[in-house]
Amino acid sequence: MTGSAVVVHPPTRRVLLRWHERMQGWLQVGGHADPGETDPFLIALREAHEETGLDDLTPWPDPLLPRLVQVAVVPVPAGKREPAHEHADIRYALSTGTPESVRPESAKAQLAWMSLSEALSRVGHDNLRVCLERIASTGEF
Repeated sequence: MTGSAVVVHPPTRRVLLRWHERMQGWLQVGGHADPGETDPFLIALREAHEETGLDDLTPWPDPLLPRLVQVAVVPVPAGKREPAHEHADIRYALSTGTPESVRPESAKAQLAWMSLSEALSRVGHDNLRVCLERIASTGEF
């Protein structure tokens, strides 16, 4: 199971994307469940914290109610320990009030705050474009 999120900073209308070396593109943050994890939102929240260093992440647009933004089946290229495959990516939006606190988990996992139009021009996957457009269409961003 996977959980992922687009991190947003509503006051500046920016989104945070991560460079994924394996996928060779800018994507949302997130990843696979750890043993025993079953809630995709909690997986997305944990992974977002680990990958961004942000301590104040909350569901967006309602900080009390995680809202599923998208479920996408995505191709994953072969890696060191697994063949090429597909997996379902369960996506949420998370908000931060401290965008300046962002720090990548590694030098290869660069993070970038982007305007929505810049993010749409830099993402290579149509399914992530759909996710970003859904976030934009909430009327809250």
